Amino acid sequence: MLRACLPAAVTASLVLVPLPGALAAPSTGAVIAEVYGGGGNSGASLKNDFIELGNPSGAAFGLSGYSVQYLPGSPGAGSRWGVTALSGSVAPGGRYLIAEGAGAGGTVDLPAADATGNLALSATTGTVALVNGTEALTCKTAADCAADPRVVDLVGFGTAVVREGSGPVTGASNTASVARAASLADTDDNATDLSAGAPSPVNAAGEAPEDGSGGGPTEPGVLRVHDLQGTTRLSPSAGRTVAGIPGVVTAVRAFGSKGFWIQDPNPDADPATSEGVFVYTGGADPGVKVGDSVLVTAKVTEYYPNGSGGSQSLTELTNPQVTVVSSDNPVPAPVVLDGSNIPAGYAPDAGGGSIESLALEPGTYALDLFESLEGMNVEVRDVPVVQATDQYHELWVDAREQDRRSARGGVVYLGYDRPNPGRIKIQSLGAAADFPVADVGDRLTGASTGPLDYNQFGGYTLAATRLGALEAGGLRREVTGRALPGELSIATYNVENLDPGDPDEKFAALAAGVVTNLRSPDILALEEIQDNNGAVNDGTVAADATVTRFIEAIEAAGGPVYDWRSVDPENGKDGGEPGGNIRQVFLFNPCRVSFTDIPGGDATTAVGVTGTGKRTSLTASPGRIDPGNEAWNSSRKPLVGQFRFHNKPVFVIANHFNSKGGDQGLDSRFQQPTRSSETQRGKQAEAERAFVAELLAADPGARVVSLGDFNDYQFSPALNTLTRDGVLRTLVNELPEAERYSYVYQGNSQVLDHILVSPGLKRQHVRYDVVHINSEFADQASDHDPQVVRIKP
Repeated sequence: MLRACLPAAVTASLVLVPLPGALAAPSTGAVIAEVYGGGGNSGASLKNDFIELGNPSGAAFGLSGYSVQYLPGSPGAGSRWGVTALSGSVAPGGRYLIAEGAGAGGTVDLPAADATGNLALSATTGTVALVNGTEALTCKTAADCAADPRVVDLVGFGTAVVREGSGPVTGASNTASVARAASLADTDDNATDLSAGAPSPVNAAGEAPEDGSGGGPTEPGVLRVHDLQGTTRLSPSAGRTVAGIPGVVTAVRAFGSKGFWIQDPNPDADPATSEGVFVYTGGADPGVKVGDSVLVTAKVTEYYPNGSGGSQSLTELTNPQVTVVSSDNPVPAPVVLDGSNIPAGYAPDAGGGSIESLALEPGTYALDLFESLEGMNVEVRDVPVVQATDQYHELWVDAREQDRRSARGGVVYLGYDRPNPGRIKIQSLGAAADFPVADVGDRLTGASTGPLDYNQFGGYTLAATRLGALEAGGLRREVTGRALPGELSIATYNVENLDPGDPDEKFAALAAGVVTNLRSPDILALEEIQDNNGAVNDGTVAADATVTRFIEAIEAAGGPVYDWRSVDPENGKDGGEPGGNIRQVFLFNPCRVSFTDIPGGDATTAVGVTGTGKRTSLTASPGRIDPGNEAWNSSRKPLVGQFRFHNKPVFVIANHFNSKGGDQGLDSRFQQPTRSSETQRGKQAEAERAFVAELLAADPGARVVSLGDFNDYQFSPALNTLTRDGVLRTLVNELPEAERYSYVYQGNSQVLDHILVSPGLKRQHVRYDVVHINSEFADQASDHDPQVVRIKP
């Protein structure tokens, strides 16, 4: 409506006041809040006329046996009151919408009406009465109607003869209603109590027309933010257009998904109901600033950033109509998140089903706490950085000091039931250039403050309006120990889609990691080597140009001149980036170790085992393990090679199991989350275990090293399969818990890469190290840390 902006909610209504000397007592229950007679007329947006009631009292007003009635503005001898019977009640502080006759025009429907009639109201003049009874009134003068005890409230508009007080309210038209002020005050003077403005019909549910017709609201509606958020993850008002939601702007996002956050400075007493919500403006400039007190009419939407991936939803107000009531208001104080209020429990267990309908328990579960604060101003103080700044200018901190710390300042993920609930992602609403470049082990000192958002790349996220100062932790890249002359050093390194088109800097950084940090291992298993033209999808499968360039970079960094072996995959059959044809490759130092070449290995031929005891050998070297097994569909097949060190055979298997793509995240709305990708890795582990078992059956003392990117945790079903019955043992479990990680994801330092060894390699003859040079740093050559084992055959 086009009414004066008020600091409190304003609902317009028409109240007829008797002429002086013939005044009815002011209404103390329901009143007529708004009248519109232009529905469907020329220039009108709304299709229907309507009458809206309001209840300023603290008790419900029953409408059973009541009616609203209409009389033309200048009634003649033959004029009669039209009647629409009512039912139900008007809630305390609530509204009640009566849809009346429709015209031939208009494009916008009223929100769902609480009662429906067919009165054809004039757009410009007439009288509406709220009547205790359903029999038509007979009065045709202001004095006679004031004297009728059945008349509860009366509104005369335009030039109406029947009205309350000094005169009718003016200004009604095809595009303007007459409405009462927000307080619903009734002094029995229509000209004083009501004014003209854009129609703003609101029903008992607080819903408004879906297209936001009528411009920005000028009065608060009956609902507040905590009513929209509710006590579960889903808004009870989802799908509805709600009117006049008040709040103070706490933050503005002028890029990406544009919009702003509002928070009600007058919270309810329920800790499960959030007082904040995001107002999504799409591509439009938000048009508000922090500290503005606003009224918002908008559609309530549950937005799923990654619905198919199981993400939580974000309650939003969309297609908003916004009125700025005042500016420079104080922003509600933030809720400080720390170990005193972030629960140790992470999420309720719904047996893999949705937790959306469950009542929130913010004192019991961290995900429930975050949901109960969705959209609200929150703060973390003096927190450690547990995942480095990435290319999207975001980082992760941990606000719960009880979470298990890694040896170098992160938090370590040690089980499905130990997710570290204090992890929170931080983004900035300011300039990207001002975002700190942080490594794990650094700290954000002081306060970092902003609304609690949710997105598909990490769940609950603090959208910072204020960032703490960065305090460097001085983390350094590790350098592994030297191998003794009698030790064979074998390493694994995922080089993240390396192809000849990558910049010199990437090759140089990876090469420096091999030479300096891994100390030029004797054998190096590489994962994610792409073909000679990278992601160009033209059928190329050879990778000699990629490998040669990397070997040259290693030599330039001061390393040995490596030789190499691999098996080209079939085009497009091994997953990864389309066109890239990633595969595993062995580099080896021929001055230290020899490769036993045995012909017959190709993309589709399964390698076997021949001989027994010391004569045990592969049927092809290099070869691929069981490539026809459906376990390897769209996934890398293990590469196995036979080496000799000090005249003793060593069998090395380079792995890159299928990815975790498609798994539901830790923060999923499904709890416990489904890890669907585990099924294929389980089959892959069975296939590889069978091959290793065949080797050990031929030679129980065979020296087998299986290593690479297994895309799974040390406690996962796949790793449990590989180590079943002692066929292999995973070396990461022999490290202290605080050192068990090779990758950092969503703030959790975790293990995806492994080195496993057969029983023939005794503990006293094995030295193992995860070399942290990438995962904890903003400047990364790869997203994985390499690792190395030194063995004495």
